[in-house]
Amino acid sequence: MADKIHGEGNYKASKDFDDAEKAFVQSGRVEEGARNAAPKTKAEEEEMNRAEAEARKRSKGEDPGVAKDAGKTTPKP
Repeated sequence: MADKIHGEGNYKASKDFDDAEKAFVQSGRVEEGARNAAPKTKAEEEEMNRAEAEARKRSKGEDPGVAKDAGKTTPKP
């Protein structure tokens, strides 16, 4: 018997992820998470920049529907 829940994707996992993401955003801990994700050393920052540049090479370009500064936050010290 075919698995009708996972035919075109795992709807339960998708809903669970969406619910967890919404709960995280509503928790007020996004800024804390951004600070924790910030590079700790100059070498780590350079590696992150290299990885981003490499990913951008493979990209089809920026989504015109997304603001240029979307997702760019400056963590407060």
